[in-house]
Amino acid sequence: MLLVGDDWAEEHHDVELQDETGRRLGKAKPPEGIAAVTRLHTMIGEHLADDDATQVVVGIETDRGPWVRALIAAGYQVYAINPLQVARYRERRPISGGKSDTAGAHTLANMIRADRHQLRPVAGDSDQSEAVKVITRADLGTDQAHAAAAQRAAGILPGCVGRIR
Repeated sequence: MLLVGDDWAEEHHDVELQDETGRRLGKAKPPEGIAAVTRLHTMIGEHLADDDATQVVVGIETDRGPWVRALIAAGYQVYAINPLQVARYRERRPISGGKSDTAGAHTLANMIRADRHQLRPVAGDSDQSEAVKVITRADLGTDQAHAAAAQRAAGILPGCVGRIR
């Protein structure tokens, strides 16, 4: 099993890989974006013996966004950890040095290694919920296009605004 602590910021991620004993296998600071996802997958692949993505457990302080979706799509177990929980954990089990993103990644990896049974895994969306999202976005786009057309018509034909539907 591989444990990944991911302390993310807007510009980059601090990640740490650990084995089940807590031994650090690697750490990195990939920038945000698709290149970072590729780099993380490569790091994990270097330490994952049987290519079983379900043996990768990730602790991160959010449950949404493209990065989290990419982790779930890869088949990793992803645990969203409330930042307040991370702060309390850090108080109970201090590590040397001050608070930093690198220390945050280490703390997150330790949390999923030691206390995963008390944390909440991120649920992947079902096919039905993904379909609802697509339909909602399409409908929203239609409503926005309709509103824009009505505004254009109002500028051309002021008397017909209430009649456009």
